[in-house]
Amino acid sequence: MEVSSVTTKTIAGTNGSLAAVAQQYRDELMNHILPFWLRHSKDEANGGYFTCLDRFGKVYDTDKFMWLQGREVWCFSFMYNHVAQKEEWLNMAIHGANFLEKHGRDKEGNWYFSLTAEGQPLVQPYNIFSDCFATMAFASLDKASPNDRYKQIALDTFENILRRRHNWKGIYNKAVPGTRNLKNFSLPMILCNLSLELEHVIGKERVDSFIPEVLHEVMEVFYQPQLGLILENVHEDGSFADCFEGRVLNPGHAIEAMWFIMDLGKRRNDEALIRKACNIMLDTLEYGWDKEYGGIFYFMDMQGHPTQQLEWDQKLWWVHVEALVALAKAYALTGDERCAKWFLNVHEYTWNHFKDLEYDEWFGYLNRRGEVLLNLKGGKWKGCFHIPRALYQVWNTLEGLK
Repeated sequence: MEVSSVTTKTIAGTNGSLAAVAQQYRDELMNHILPFWLRHSKDEANGGYFTCLDRFGKVYDTDKFMWLQGREVWCFSFMYNHVAQKEEWLNMAIHGANFLEKHGRDKEGNWYFSLTAEGQPLVQPYNIFSDCFATMAFASLDKASPNDRYKQIALDTFENILRRRHNWKGIYNKAVPGTRNLKNFSLPMILCNLSLELEHVIGKERVDSFIPEVLHEVMEVFYQPQLGLILENVHEDGSFADCFEGRVLNPGHAIEAMWFIMDLGKRRNDEALIRKACNIMLDTLEYGWDKEYGGIFYFMDMQGHPTQQLEWDQKLWWVHVEALVALAKAYALTGDERCAKWFLNVHEYTWNHFKDLEYDEWFGYLNRRGEVLLNLKGGKWKGCFHIPRALYQVWNTLEGLK
């Protein structure tokens, strides 16, 4: 699409040109993010990756979390497939996949939450997102290094996700059945993206038949039009639940989900869906932005009540980088000037607060004022995923603007 000179200047900010902004994202990915994980996370003795890395890349805990293992396999496979066919990236992905294949699942094929460094199970497979990122990992690796075994693991895991999706915690669910049955936004949100990641494994026809189901869940069930916002939890029938869980908003989840939806809209050539996703994303960003200190709140209560989450006002890395992806894609697809202005705002906050100016990789956790809370570069929740994926997506999207 054609980009106005005014908007180009807005997105470019002080860097002078769209090309310069795109280059900034590319250089950060190639020179400061991927090299950090290549240098510091590979467990040469046991296989897999260390993700608990301090500011300098030193390992401070050796437990291995399956969803982060899968994410790192996916990341290096994806970069091999889409950026450059570097042998060190492919070898890094295969290294992690071998560990996952050997140790990651129980006898029923469910992926554990965590293992010891050597691969002994630590935490039971209560979290289906371990499975989601395992299937993403092996599907992406199968593209990079075609292998029937990788493809079968991806397919088997995906089928297991679908079997479990209506009660994915199973025996590990702490809620008493029948009292307040809620369903959560996270899984249908991830399935929007996962369906496209697995297209070469499950086939175009199956993806096309699956998309309407997840679109309905995200855009008709969890989206509340009277609010203009997406809820994290609703009753099983889709109605509002007036309790802590039912009132909670996670702006980052909603914003990230909207770029998944925009990708689906682009695939379906559905301009109305793209526009709706863009508007939800902008409404969420406006609602979730901290007007006093800047940045996006982690959790909020839709009625303004105190949240259960004590960390509600923290500013997290993934929320902000996913917002940059959503804004870049939304502008590229719609030309909406609001996206360009918000992009510059979020860009400046993110690069000024999360990027470590002295050492590679970025900080993940800030307090409300934007000060670093934890100077780790990786841990139980932060790994090699959101930042490299976002840097690639923004770089690729801005390069596509003319």
